[in-house]
Amino acid sequence: MRTLKVVLLAAALLVCLSGVAGAAESKAVTGEVIDTFCYATAGARGESHRQCAMDCAKAGIPLGLLEDGTNQVYVLLPPKNKEPVPKALINKCARKVTITGKVYAVGGGQFLTVESFK
Repeated sequence: MRTLKVVLLAAALLVCLSGVAGAAESKAVTGEVIDTFCYATAGARGESHRQCAMDCAKAGIPLGLLEDGTNQVYVLLPPKNKEPVPKALINKCARKVTITGKVYAVGGGQFLTVESFK
């Protein structure tokens, strides 16, 4: 009987852990759209950095979202593979937006798909 309980507990734990690995939480995050290179290397952000951030994004530097009230940066991802993030988001660099999407935490990084933004 004891062995059966241990096996069932181990099976339940395995099911729980396997569900967590692929799970993504839908969330709305508000913050400033940044270009990840200039923010990571120089802390550049804000209105004075707006044009540079837009130029970096157009050159292919990934955009990020610096969450209000925290130092949390989400790397922005498209909602589907092999698609870019919405081009209209480039015009939001250095501006406050709310992005709704799925959050993925992988390898210490935080990623947010851009399902919609306002």
